[in-house]
Amino acid sequence: MSLWSRVANAFRGEKLNGEIAEEMESHIAEAVEQGRDPVEARRAFGCDYQQRQQRQASHEIRVVGWLEALRADIVFGWRQLKRNKVTSIVAILSLALAMGACIGAFRLMDALLWRPLPVAHAERLYAISRQAITPQGKPIQSDSWAYPSFTLMRDAVKDQAELIAVSPASRKDLTYGSDQDMEKANVQYVSGSMFQAFGLRPAQGRLLAENDDQTPGAHPYVVLSYDYWTQRFGKDPQVVGHTLRLGKDLFEIVGVVDGPFTGTEPGTVTDIFLPAMMHPMVTRSDASWIRTLVLVKPGTALDPLRQKLSAISRAFEQERAKGFTGADLAFFQRIIDATLLMEPAGAGISSLQEEYRKALGILGVLVAMVLLIACANVANLKMAQSAMRSREMALRVAIGAGRGRLVQMLLVENAMLAALAAGLGALFAWRSAPLVLAMIQSTNNPVRLLLSTDWRVLGFGVGLVFCVLLLFGVLPALRASAVKPVSALKGGDDNPHSRRRLMHGMIAAQVAFCFLVIFMSGLFVRTFASLANKPLGFSPEKLLLLDVISQQGQPPVVWDQIADTLRSVPGVEKVAIAGWPLLSGGSWNNFVSVNGAAPGPVMTYLLAISPGWQETMKIPLLDGRDFRSGDTAPGQAIVNQTFVNTFFDGKNPVGKTFQERGNLYQVVGLVADAPYGNLKDPIVPVAYIPFHEVSAQGVAKPETRETFLVRTSGVNPLALASVLRKAVPQARAGFRVSDLRTQSDLVQAQTVRERLLAMLAAFFSFVALLLAAIGLYGVLSYSLQQREREFGIRIAVGARVGDIAWQATSRIFLMVITGAAIGAALGFVSVRSVQTLLYGVKGSDPLMLAGPALVLLAIALLSALPVMVRASRIDPKIMLRAE
Repeated sequence: MSLWSRVANAFRGEKLNGEIAEEMESHIAEAVEQGRDPVEARRAFGCDYQQRQQRQASHEIRVVGWLEALRADIVFGWRQLKRNKVTSIVAILSLALAMGACIGAFRLMDALLWRPLPVAHAERLYAISRQAITPQGKPIQSDSWAYPSFTLMRDAVKDQAELIAVSPASRKDLTYGSDQDMEKANVQYVSGSMFQAFGLRPAQGRLLAENDDQTPGAHPYVVLSYDYWTQRFGKDPQVVGHTLRLGKDLFEIVGVVDGPFTGTEPGTVTDIFLPAMMHPMVTRSDASWIRTLVLVKPGTALDPLRQKLSAISRAFEQERAKGFTGADLAFFQRIIDATLLMEPAGAGISSLQEEYRKALGILGVLVAMVLLIACANVANLKMAQSAMRSREMALRVAIGAGRGRLVQMLLVENAMLAALAAGLGALFAWRSAPLVLAMIQSTNNPVRLLLSTDWRVLGFGVGLVFCVLLLFGVLPALRASAVKPVSALKGGDDNPHSRRRLMHGMIAAQVAFCFLVIFMSGLFVRTFASLANKPLGFSPEKLLLLDVISQQGQPPVVWDQIADTLRSVPGVEKVAIAGWPLLSGGSWNNFVSVNGAAPGPVMTYLLAISPGWQETMKIPLLDGRDFRSGDTAPGQAIVNQTFVNTFFDGKNPVGKTFQERGNLYQVVGLVADAPYGNLKDPIVPVAYIPFHEVSAQGVAKPETRETFLVRTSGVNPLALASVLRKAVPQARAGFRVSDLRTQSDLVQAQTVRERLLAMLAAFFSFVALLLAAIGLYGVLSYSLQQREREFGIRIAVGARVGDIAWQATSRIFLMVITGAAIGAALGFVSVRSVQTLLYGVKGSDPLMLAGPALVLLAIALLSALPVMVRASRIDPKIMLRAE
């Protein structure tokens, strides 16, 4: 008989047995037809026992034995799951929630941190960065490089590696027609050799080459990504040869890159690639704007290569530092002394990775702890269930079943439970990962991750099923299969104390992990609440921000005219102008000198503003005056309180002067502190200067981009968005609104990571508490059931109901306290580590223990209450009669 026939027969069961019986009966009928006596013909096949043996032998020949046993175990396991519906549903939902969280976390971490770029030789791709030490002694890392420095390093190591320059992808305004058809796209400047080095091919036209990256501004060509070509142009092959305008420059589309390649930044899908030589700062040695990727050639040692790159970079910075003194020279010295790092970049490199790498790692630890709680919970349920099935196991052993056979049967049942949980968990993960991604979305910088279900995710899911089965299924199966038939058939338990000790130990482990999860959640929730309630120093409500650009630079008086037009719009209370909004990421810093002294070591941040900006932002004016229409830069300045404390020893600064790059400023006003670029950073010294900037000859400098701050009278400032967007070009031809947002959006964007961690941690805390409560109730219920007769006798001889309830729950409460103590110790260590890892601070508040302790105590009491009620209602007469 062929193998496939035997495999098929393994699933036919009773039908195959019927066919074998019919075949035997046909042989007997054939003998009778040939004249033999029916009784003798039947006797020739042996007695009934022998006939059964023959049928069994024939059955075994026609099937694959282990496969048929597996099928039988699956059928029996399904019946057991249906028989214990409540237990099965609780176990499946518990595991599904935990497994789904694990799979969802893996999808996010894989898509952002681990999945290799779709390029050739991604395993040989590295990124270089510099790690320096700040004056405060803290390490700081930067992956930005000046292009002239890049070219020196590229030429020096071309025999060992190929260096590729890539700028961070940025969202730019561009048009394929008129200014009225402006749209946004993610643009990335890259080395012309990148496409060839990555082994990429064109889907249409050609790709950029080294010849396109030789002379600054000489090759205005672009390449579209396949994704952008599909979504924006519907795969139109005629797009090659068309032009687009980016700023003042006109570019020709020369090709479309084939395949799924969308840039080198996970989380950002690049739409358009431009030659690095087309960047306006490509020749500047003082502008760091590119990342440097290193494609190492086979056989090249990494450390000598790193040292060579470090020497070239150090020599470049030393050349730049010539002519500088004081604080400027100290700044350059920190760069010169920086350590060059060379880290794997096969999965790409992006700011999103740096921001969320640690947060996702902590998220992974949280979901792993929830999974351990769920596995311990289900293991306890299965242990209690196996105690109920001890007689069944004893009967199986008595009729010849070996321990291995029992273990297989129970493992198959548990594997079915794990598989069903994995299926539900996969559905949960399929929905949860995009939901988490939506939490970190920004309208100005949308995040896109390829959350595809490939072999990596499937492999992780299969491995997770095996791990879960190992964690919750093996131990109960081994315990149940070790039953002693004589003791079980008499109605006793061969080792009840050992089983209870094991279940109580699992309760302690659940409580410890639950305590740890709640402890961590408290840290994240408190951190988010602290940031969300941190005093801003200004009022972000009702404040609309309009980023306005002009194709041609315009003098400040023209920008003032547009501001006057916006002030006349109904619903507008105040309008001011600034170089960029606070907390937007814009930055301008330098060292300043006071009283003719050398520049100090503390960096000062500057922002150009118009008169009325401080009033529009509602930042209190502490001393002096606001800017006037005749104030210019250099000339007058308004400083914040931190600037005064740093440079003027906290004394009244009005009338005093300071210098920045040789420009002299006189302080005319003092305002309260407000965060400049990041809500998490300490307040920095800030000098506000007039946006009316003039040259040494007194000529006003034209500007192409400014931000209008519009405070509205209505609660929702976006209600005026369309009106204000139209008012700008109507006020002055050639001006348009490039971007429109609210100051409240910028403030909320500062706490996205903390909000995400707080929400997810709170959710996992709820899940952990729910699982712990289920586990506590299950063990308490089992313990009570095992000791019901004992308690009945105690009540019969005069024991009080309160004493019985205490005896039924005291050991469990002891395990809860033990687990809480272990969880508290782990919590202190973990919180200190997380604070250092995420926020760079140490220490933990002992009061943080109060919350988890009270919550766990409440959960334990609620779980024990139904058991106490059951214990108090035990009827000794029924117990003794049952005996």
